[in-house]
Amino acid sequence: MEYCGVSSVQNLEALSALLSTQQEEEEDEDSACAHLGPGHIGPPSKKENEGNPWIPPKNSKDIWSEDEVSEGSQYDDVIDSRPQPEYEIILKQSVGTEDLFLGLSRKDPSSMCCEAMLVKIKLPDTKATEVVLDVKEKFLDLRTPKYKLGLHLPHPVHSQEGKAQFFSEREELEVTLLMKRPLDFINMQ
Repeated sequence: MEYCGVSSVQNLEALSALLSTQQEEEEDEDSACAHLGPGHIGPPSKKENEGNPWIPPKNSKDIWSEDEVSEGSQYDDVIDSRPQPEYEIILKQSVGTEDLFLGLSRKDPSSMCCEAMLVKIKLPDTKATEVVLDVKEKFLDLRTPKYKLGLHLPHPVHSQEGKAQFFSEREELEVTLLMKRPLDFINMQ
């Protein structure tokens, strides 16, 4: 072979043919070991769920597991064609002068220090007597002849310790719910 400053196409093809025959011969010799890797060292592993009594066996016909379905989905009504009213969620915090000027309590403007949740729902052309309201720990269900609202709440609330007011001049329902926080004893001191 002649050496040139620039490789010719024939030289590259010859080199490619030479290397490909060597690789094929090596693959034939090591075909049994060619597909093994670090994961094949040791005894073969059992399936993860097999033999573990804490994990229930999966049913192959299930689309979702119970963990993947959001809470309150049983309240979702697909067939009902009533529109959803406009609503707004506002988090409320009781702040005194000792919080504002002196900072004696450990409250800050974050949502972790809020005590209540205010849900404002616009209900045009609705009377207070037509409103049916049901509050669960993580779900608010409101039904009127014209509107339907199934609202998954962002934080758990005390379902029995809330209040609702209907303002007919604004055609608005205000629902105030006390929030249930797992770390209230730390944040509210």
